[in-house]
Amino acid sequence: MDGRVDDVRSAFAEHTRVVEALRGAEDDLLRAADMCARSLGSGGKILICGNGGSAADAQHLAAELVGRYRRERAPWPVIALNTNSSILTAIGNDYGYDEVFMRQVEAHGREGDVLVAISTSGKSPSVLRAVDAASRLGIATIFMTGQSGREYASQADIVLGVPSNETPRIQESHILLGHVLCGLVEDALCEKL
Repeated sequence: MDGRVDDVRSAFAEHTRVVEALRGAEDDLLRAADMCARSLGSGGKILICGNGGSAADAQHLAAELVGRYRRERAPWPVIALNTNSSILTAIGNDYGYDEVFMRQVEAHGREGDVLVAISTSGKSPSVLRAVDAASRLGIATIFMTGQSGREYASQADIVLGVPSNETPRIQESHILLGHVLCGLVEDALCEKL
């Protein structure tokens, strides 16, 4: 038998173990959904940021909430802060990359908004500075990270920490958590209509 089959089975088994371990995150996920629904329902917005694979997740989740997740509805104001290459390169060039999300939080964020910060390691300076800026401005924060990232996420209001230190498993779990979050927010806001 091809030895790669064992690699596939191992990846599937580890994914399943991590997803099963997420069962302890229900309360934090529900609180995060309530936070986002409250913000959007009262005229606020959601800002999302991340680097690399987390940037892709930020865009994906913004698309679900601006477009639709499962229900036909009006669009909501959700901005993935990693999508404007001119802003990213201008801030990166003029101030340093660590400020690319922070300055956008300062520009777009207002009290009553929510920042969803995604960092697989939890150590990304650009993401951590965005969380700091949001906290200073009275913006609620949700931090999605991995097991070792929890220690860096202490300033966030809610931490959705994946119980793994393996980047692929963390990223797979972040999109799962993000999809559940989108569904909960959509259900909460559409039931009010």
